[in-house]
Amino acid sequence: MPSTHDWINNPLGVVEGMFDASQNNPDSAWEAQAVEFFKDKLKEKDAHTWVPSLNDVPLHYLKPNCLVKFRCMIQDMFDPEFYMGVYETVDSSTKAKVLRCGKYKDVTECGVDFNSRNTVTAERQTFYCVPIPGENPWVKEISSSCQMLCHSYMMEVHSSQARVVPSTSYVPSRQKRSYEEDDDTDDMDTQPQKQREPHTGSHSPTEQHGNGDCKRQETEAPSSQASSASHLDLNFPLPGEKGPSCLVKVYEDWDSFKLNDTLEVYGILSVSPALSALADEKDASSSLLDPTECMETAEEQRVHSPPASLVPRLHVIYATLLPHNNPLLPSATLEDNGAIFSSTMSEMASIRAELLTYFTHVLLGDALAAEYLILHLISNVYARRDVLPLGRFTLNLSACPTVASYTEHLYQIIQQLVPSSYYLGMSLQNMNQMRLVPKKDYVANRLVSGALQLVRNTSLFLDETQLEQGQLDTTGVRNVTALGNLISWQKVDYDFNYHQMEFPCNINVFIASEGRSLLPSDCQVHLQSQVTPEHLEEYLSSIHMRLQAPSQLNKFRVYLSVARLLDYSISDEVTKAVEDDFVDMRKDDPQSISAEDLHRMLVVARLQSLSQGQTSLSRDSWLRAKHIEMLRRSRMEQHKYVNGNEP
Repeated sequence: MPSTHDWINNPLGVVEGMFDASQNNPDSAWEAQAVEFFKDKLKEKDAHTWVPSLNDVPLHYLKPNCLVKFRCMIQDMFDPEFYMGVYETVDSSTKAKVLRCGKYKDVTECGVDFNSRNTVTAERQTFYCVPIPGENPWVKEISSSCQMLCHSYMMEVHSSQARVVPSTSYVPSRQKRSYEEDDDTDDMDTQPQKQREPHTGSHSPTEQHGNGDCKRQETEAPSSQASSASHLDLNFPLPGEKGPSCLVKVYEDWDSFKLNDTLEVYGILSVSPALSALADEKDASSSLLDPTECMETAEEQRVHSPPASLVPRLHVIYATLLPHNNPLLPSATLEDNGAIFSSTMSEMASIRAELLTYFTHVLLGDALAAEYLILHLISNVYARRDVLPLGRFTLNLSACPTVASYTEHLYQIIQQLVPSSYYLGMSLQNMNQMRLVPKKDYVANRLVSGALQLVRNTSLFLDETQLEQGQLDTTGVRNVTALGNLISWQKVDYDFNYHQMEFPCNINVFIASEGRSLLPSDCQVHLQSQVTPEHLEEYLSSIHMRLQAPSQLNKFRVYLSVARLLDYSISDEVTKAVEDDFVDMRKDDPQSISAEDLHRMLVVARLQSLSQGQTSLSRDSWLRAKHIEMLRRSRMEQHKYVNGNEP
């Protein structure tokens, strides 16, 4: 039985051993057995922490062909490719022939007999994957700390000379599109970005810099790699993102994955220099071919075959969809997280009370706004009825102070509590210049990412206090329209030049504004500050000092994730009581409450129940939802926000 050193340091040896053993048994399902072997190993206690992570360990510290894991988002899907699943080699001196396994490899051994009848061609799918966009520093720090268990393994840097050998794969020939390309291709180029250590990045409104050169020397890739990276667009959705991109090669069930899915991938790392050499040869030879016969353009070759030292290949043995990326809840199911969920569920009410107190301080003494902020942060699109996303709860916090960078401070506090977030200052420059919607580049045959290509449950913070007078151009109008569609329908229409394609999403949108937002929202709360503007900066400084204990932060982080994952139901009895209540409310004044108001109250009641750790609607939760909605509406009328119009 392979040891720990074998299955992590030399997974190909395990696979090839099973392949060789299967030659004596034609009916052996050795491929399925190999996958099950690794799955069983990873289920052992703490075994997943022994596997080095591409998110946390610099690529140049990892041993080629070792087992690694990668927490990522599928940013693009390339065409399937064929590869030699089984091939035969011939020893040049003895002429002996040996069958080899080509699975989980990019290149073959030398001496391949290309005329052998024993060659078996198979198919695999390639995904272009990037680190989860907007993943916050605390997630990376916690995940990185788990890697200390395999620290000694990371430091084993092996240098070896690789020979250029034939690739095991090729992309099937296909007819290229013959559309005339317009000048839109100029917009597709994104800012070149360098590959650096993932956890040094920041998504806060103000850029945070490292505080020492020693750490930089220890973790950055060699300067030659960094120089090459400057000429390679890694296609990250958000500006300023850092970390590795990977070509993830999937061998089975690839139809179960879709664009923008969040994955945790366990696979064999391939960084063979032969890949770069083959790509260079292919690029040089393509210039000599008839353009009508060439399968790929030079630009497509550059994008689809980047240097392996910058964009490694990851051959998937096991991959799973992640419903969340909170490292404090490492497993995907309630059953597997039984102890964590039980502990949190028993304390939901008390944790909620602590969080409500903290948010009341953050929101300048406004307890009602704090209530709605909690409900917003645990909201989730749990189903779709026709085109209507059920469960969305976009919150517009109006009357936000424009002094002391209050909205940026508010974002930084939310950033400490949710796994993924992004701050978008809605300045005229950003609206007119940013690419929010992904766009298909037919020359390079890839999807050029945009800032709205985000994973589920990302907190998108829109800061309308950054608006200034000016004119939106065509791009600006298109961006504002895209934000409106995202909020209303939880979808983004990707730009495929000649048509648009809808991609559903599940993004928590928070809008901070001075007056009523120009964007739609599910709920508007007018902030009632108890702090005078001249004391605001001092007050904000005191807020940051209040919450420093990691244990308290982690408690809030787990609470918000658990509340979002809970199931919810309404009994027939409570449904009948709500209907009767609605009829009673409309008796005296039919205009006092509409069907839209009832829908909002039901959403608030659902979130109110889940925030208390209750999985079904009770009479008390319904009454509480009615009460806070009445307070909110009364406040809106008091500030003359009637029928969505400001005075």
